Amino acid sequence: MGLLDGQIAIITGAGTGIGREAALMFANEGASLVLAGRRIEPLNEVVQLIESDGGTAVARSIDLEDGDAAAALGTWTLDEFGRVDILVNNAGHSSHARSIRYVSAEEWQSVFRVNVEGVYRLTQSVVNSMIERGSGTIITTSSYAALTPGLLGGASYSAAKAASYNLMRGISAELKNKGIRATTILPAEVDTPILNNRPLNPDAAARATMMMPEDVAQAILLCATLPGRTVIEEIVMSPTQPRDRTLDMEAAANARSPEL
Repeated sequence: MGLLDGQIAIITGAGTGIGREAALMFANEGASLVLAGRRIEPLNEVVQLIESDGGTAVARSIDLEDGDAAAALGTWTLDEFGRVDILVNNAGHSSHARSIRYVSAEEWQSVFRVNVEGVYRLTQSVVNSMIERGSGTIITTSSYAALTPGLLGGASYSAAKAASYNLMRGISAELKNKGIRATTILPAEVDTPILNNRPLNPDAAARATMMMPEDVAQAILLCATLPGRTVIEEIVMSPTQPRDRTLDMEAAANARSPEL
């Protein structure tokens, strides 16, 4: 018997990285899953893995930059399954330009639409149904950059992840007494596809020092499977071994510089 038997969970950004690993772990614990992301092909691959192991999952292609689409995902899930027990806001997006000097308005707005607007709209679309039942768990993957902003994460990403972190803290303060658990996961460097958008794409040696997606997924699973009487409000995660990021910082400082 799984720890999530009978529960309905939405996981965004579920086609790759942390979301993919979380989906597989949730399915192994018996959850029925709605897996969302922009690209349908990797989502379908995860669904096939889950179904081949006897689990239940459906894939939904959603552009989380579109707030209306994010809200519609929650509404669709409630119409289809009748409830949402767990929402994992995991989809993330960063800008190539890291410096406040060079990040464009378009990049800035895109980062905020995914990391803040999408989280807000999807969460809002399901939270009232959670309140009506007196229980629900909302887990958002923020970033260590929310706590230590700078060039590595970049101006827009650091600010957006700080906003999603504070949104979760606000939900916890407002709705904890209604049975709603709001959790923020704040990981430092993780070897996921989001790194490919960095000004300096980390090489194999650099990635070998990082956490792996399954490490963060394990933390997400812990927060979801604890008894309802207990909430982990935040988890800060980082690699055990530090690495020299001098070249990364230099590249981040100059990305999209008109002089270069």
